[in-house]
Amino acid sequence: MPLPRPRRTALALAAGLLIAPLAAHAESAAPAIEVYKSPSCGCCVVWADYMRDNGFAVTETDTEDLYGMKALAGIPDDAASCHTAVVDGYVIEGHVPAEDVRRLLEEKPQAVGLSVPGMPPSSPGMDVPGYEGAPFETLLVQRDGSTSVYARH
Repeated sequence: MPLPRPRRTALALAAGLLIAPLAAHAESAAPAIEVYKSPSCGCCVVWADYMRDNGFAVTETDTEDLYGMKALAGIPDDAASCHTAVVDGYVIEGHVPAEDVRRLLEEKPQAVGLSVPGMPPSSPGMDVPGYEGAPFETLLVQRDGSTSVYARH
């Protein structure tokens, strides 16, 4: 009997977090990033396109169980956003700028990943008119659930 869709998606996320570091050793010009999103969220699609435009090989997976996935991936509620992605074993939560993801992949900190909590109107993929240049922060999410500022934009 097949697993229900949300459970399969959560298992796929867990498998991605475990297997991605092994796959990262293969030579590739574009880092592979898997984006888990709601099928009805337009800004998630815009962010995925932004990441493609910035040299990432993006795969999108629709799911109805994003909150379960966030919890499984180690994203605390106060760091949550609208979509969750995985790249090279790191979780990328929300509208994180491509340059922050590249820096994370270069530095390889011992952490869960990065988050731009909520949906800041000036973050990549949001681009709300009138908010150009409005400040927002990218957070580094630690394995114990704590966060620290990783970048200011």
